[in-house]
Amino acid sequence: MELQKIILPLLIHLLLVCAASPVSSFHDDFSHCESVVKKWVVSSDTSYMEEGKSSLRDLLFFLHVPRTGGRTFFHCFLRKLYSADQECPRSYDKLRFDPRLTDDTTACSKSNCRLMVTHDDYSLISKLTVERTSVVTILRNPIDRVFSTYEFAAEVAARFLIHPNLTSAIQMSMRIRPKARSVSTLDIWPWKYLVPWMREDLFNRRVARRQGKLRRDDDSNPYNMADIVMPLEEFIEYPISHDIIHNGATFQIAGLTNNSWSDEAHGVRHCVKKHPELGRNVLDVAKKRLDSMLYVALTEKHKYSASMFADMIGEQILSHLEKASPRNKTETMDSLTDSYHNASHSLYRNVTDTQKGDQEEASSPSDLRFPDGNMTVGKLVQAYEECVSSLRKSQSARRALSLKKISPVNFSKEARARAPEKVLERIQVLNSLDLQLYAHAESIFLQQQKLLRRDAGLMEKKNGDFIPSGLSDNILVMGLSIMILVAASYLVVRTRRRSRKLKM
Repeated sequence: MELQKIILPLLIHLLLVCAASPVSSFHDDFSHCESVVKKWVVSSDTSYMEEGKSSLRDLLFFLHVPRTGGRTFFHCFLRKLYSADQECPRSYDKLRFDPRLTDDTTACSKSNCRLMVTHDDYSLISKLTVERTSVVTILRNPIDRVFSTYEFAAEVAARFLIHPNLTSAIQMSMRIRPKARSVSTLDIWPWKYLVPWMREDLFNRRVARRQGKLRRDDDSNPYNMADIVMPLEEFIEYPISHDIIHNGATFQIAGLTNNSWSDEAHGVRHCVKKHPELGRNVLDVAKKRLDSMLYVALTEKHKYSASMFADMIGEQILSHLEKASPRNKTETMDSLTDSYHNASHSLYRNVTDTQKGDQEEASSPSDLRFPDGNMTVGKLVQAYEECVSSLRKSQSARRALSLKKISPVNFSKEARARAPEKVLERIQVLNSLDLQLYAHAESIFLQQQKLLRRDAGLMEKKNGDFIPSGLSDNILVMGLSIMILVAASYLVVRTRRRSRKLKM
């Protein structure tokens, strides 16, 4: 009996300790993570980038968020502004590119390297010369971006189904890639993770289908054909999707992807994944970095974004071209300046957007560059439209060819509308940070638009609809003279009438 009196309190005490331990451990872990995240926030100050952010610096760093139409923006617009030797080589290929090196094969070692385009996140800025770097990016509605990521991963993975089995597909790609002069999709983040994963799943489903383990459902929705391709509902819940896709734009612009150059990235990402409430700190940093960028474009206004960029940075581009192409400088610059003033200010008013941004990762069509510097804004817009048309056709053909291998799956914007409401709601929940960041990007885009309209209005007011200022002064003097003559004539007539009345 006495032994029971001793043991019972001990057991109760142990139970209380065990019950309280997880709470204490959770609190300690949260406190640790909060400290890690806040320390990173302090080190991520970008206020210095705000100074002169509207001025185009020597190096333009296009931070390409996947599935935003960035390839179109790169091939059909940015490549028209910079010559081939000004483009940083192997920008997309982190496996074979290190900006810290100084040999001739690296991007930043070239004195004339002025355009860097990459899926690397914002942390790459720490390896560049900040004082000479301007950053631009393009963002897309997060819901559409998730759909597009799923579609593209499945599309590229399907190309390997020409092989009899997965082993053959892997061996063939390993033999071809080292010999390829261009960068493979399998070398580019995030596809180097997503495509092999989807490829293995496609082969497994093909084997199971042939063995009768997977059967076709009546559902004709291409996002839910489990016997052929991983359903979207499953895709969004896998750990790799949580790690790379969801809130991917926020983490990329914050510099915290699993492809980051920052030593702190892994710890911060781990803490935010474990304690989602800490994500607001990452979102705040991403917003500030958007604020500090030279320009922010939107996928849904792709062509409009390109035209507005040309308007806003046009004069600076002309200045950079003048430095890069001293030959025939006077004649070329006169042509460019005339075209800029006559054409560019009207572009953003009249443009209609048809480009929806599903054309990334394709081979570039024939590059229409202007190596002699003889470029005008009108030519730039024309070249952009021709390039987009060509790129859309080639990408559409390639997409159709790839999807044939997983027929009857046929992704389309119309099919997206048939996705179950619960899937859409789940995507929204999983991408809450990206939704807020996109709303912020929309407000920045609107500010850029207002600024451009204001500057265009000032230009028109100053030029008086292109009437030279001297002529407008003469018109004012003439107007005043006419008013004086009219008044004098009126006084003369009135005086004569009074004289007649007095005589009578």
